[in-house]
Amino acid sequence: MQSSATVLVYSDDANTRAQVRLAAGRRPASDVPPVEFLECATLPAVLKELDRGGIDVCVLDGEAVPAGGMGVCRQLKDEVFQCPPVLLLMGRPQDAWLATWSRADAAVTLPVEPVEFADALASLLRKRLAVGA
Repeated sequence: MQSSATVLVYSDDANTRAQVRLAAGRRPASDVPPVEFLECATLPAVLKELDRGGIDVCVLDGEAVPAGGMGVCRQLKDEVFQCPPVLLLMGRPQDAWLATWSRADAAVTLPVEPVEFADALASLLRKRLAVGA
């Protein structure tokens, strides 16, 4: 198992980024490595970090402004070679079709529910780390 996993968290809202960190904790599940968070508040920062590499999972806030996480997700899936899996935070369950359109690998609703979020994040980390192994 690798020593840690890097999770990029994109939201213009510091409270949402804090919810993500708290929900995941240091290790979202016992069978995945501890996570380190890389927080981004703007789309240019997200693109810069993905270009740098080393991101295992992206968590994108669908309610972020001016660039919402759903559109950002679709852009990343189109433009980033071997794009990491994306966990999308949706404002409401009825937005699930938009999560599908954006090509997100998983989606949960806001506010972040810790067990649901940690399970979704751990699942994406397992898949990513199995592919990278």
